[in-house]
Amino acid sequence: MNGTNNKLILAIMTGLLAAGMGCAQMSPHQSATVDLGPWPKNSSPQEIGKRVAERFVCSPHQNFGRSEPPKTITYPEVCAWYGALTFAQLSHDQDLSARLIKRFEPLLTPAESRMVPAPKNVDASVFGVVPFEIYIQTRDPRCLALGKKIADKQWDVSSVDSLSPEARAWVNRGLSPQTRFWIDDMFMIIALQTQAFRATGDTNYLNRAAHEMVTYLDELQQPNGLFYHAPDVHFFWGRGDGWMAVGMSELLRSLPANHPDRARILVGYKQMMASLLKYQDADGMWHQLIDQPDAWPETSSTAMFTFAMITGVKNGWLKQKAYAPAARKGWLGMIKYLNADGDTCEVCEGTNKKNNLNYYLTRGRNVGDMHGQAPFLWCASALLR
Repeated sequence: MNGTNNKLILAIMTGLLAAGMGCAQMSPHQSATVDLGPWPKNSSPQEIGKRVAERFVCSPHQNFGRSEPPKTITYPEVCAWYGALTFAQLSHDQDLSARLIKRFEPLLTPAESRMVPAPKNVDASVFGVVPFEIYIQTRDPRCLALGKKIADKQWDVSSVDSLSPEARAWVNRGLSPQTRFWIDDMFMIIALQTQAFRATGDTNYLNRAAHEMVTYLDELQQPNGLFYHAPDVHFFWGRGDGWMAVGMSELLRSLPANHPDRARILVGYKQMMASLLKYQDADGMWHQLIDQPDAWPETSSTAMFTFAMITGVKNGWLKQKAYAPAARKGWLGMIKYLNADGDTCEVCEGTNKKNNLNYYLTRGRNVGDMHGQAPFLWCASALLR
């Protein structure tokens, strides 16, 4: 192993021993007394997280199920990478941390930097959460610089004259030029800007994320607390709503108690959680279309909603009596869909928006898709926090 990697591993160990900046400051109302266990044999977050993270770290870069390698790192891989990094840190697995960061090292070299996606839309920009997380754990300045470049580009208005009139109107409201009012955005934008705050302490990033989230809540949340996939697509698609649930949870973990947007976001979050509680199956699962019990049980959305409930219970935002059993049931339900290889089954394939019921009901049901691997890792991390 070369000198650079030796220094990197030393930095990882130092970060782990220091308990990690990102974990120490995230929740203004953290409650360390909530424990959703004990867990049946082979179902603990340590065991499940380890299986899924090990599966990730030895996997080639994925390309939405295609056989050819991707030209750039895809957002599902980014989401799984972020989850694996937080799990490794929270489980104090220094070897796993080192291997996850070694996987990233080539992307910082001229030869492989082409694999870093240009931050021209939300799906590409979310890549920045990974270098930010590595910086939080190791203090590698190269990762900080890369993350900041991407996070700042998400709010770059230097080319505002080239935007559509609709996009210019969003920018004039203080929103990102990448705004499009798809609910997926509320993870892709929120995660990046929140990670930028966690890495730098600059509240401008946090304020951007909060303002964006409040606007999306005001524009898109329905009276039942859930969200249509987009304003012109009136279906409560499971993973789409999952992005909202996780985005709010991640943001609330970092928003100070006195932040002017916190109360509004917490109201939207609680409304969504109350609605989700009604739609959870007896076996802990949620469905491809949340409000349609005949739709198939889907694992990525279930894991996302479970993450949001675990996080809410542990931080005191949700009543433990009502939501702790639902969070536990979600975890135990979803891990039944993890096969012997560490691959998640029944994961909805990548999905565009379409105002057609059959389009959502007949989406491909993938195995090992990182859309599903990622939230399993997020849940394992949330249970260990």
